[in-house]
Amino acid sequence: MTATNRDLGAAMQQGRFRPDLFYRLSVFPIQLPSLRERREDIPLLVWYFIQLRQRELGRSVERVPRAAMEALCAYDWPGNVRELQNVVDRALILSSGPVLRLEEALGLPATADDERPSAPSEALHDIERAHLASVLDRCQWTLEGPGQAADRLGLKPSTLRDRMRKLGLSRPG
Repeated sequence: MTATNRDLGAAMQQGRFRPDLFYRLSVFPIQLPSLRERREDIPLLVWYFIQLRQRELGRSVERVPRAAMEALCAYDWPGNVRELQNVVDRALILSSGPVLRLEEALGLPATADDERPSAPSEALHDIERAHLASVLDRCQWTLEGPGQAADRLGLKPSTLRDRMRKLGLSRPG
């Protein structure tokens, strides 16, 4: 089984993908829209991932705060379903008790259940900073190149550097 967000047929026609490999992979192609195009699936997937991993991690999650679920549904998920699963896994590891605490998993300040932060602009700043840091960590802080941070975020490397400077993000160590 394989998955890609690239148009392999077009790449093959342009000579950037081997035809023999294309025909091996395309026995029964299944087209799925990205997660950002089917946001209604996010709550179902969150609960699926919770059920899948909670026993293994010795957890028993009974609920996800409404504000946290809304934040998950509003996010664009450039890493698609795997990124969502990683966020839920991180939250399961960092949370304690019956409520899934996504604030810690995303590196945000903790808020009371079903309460929104008092300053939305600060919350957006924090969410953007946490997201950029997460993508940068996954790319080992490599900004440029295919599949690296700027590419994954859909930004020019110069724009990413500018946002990192504005958000106070710098390479650790």
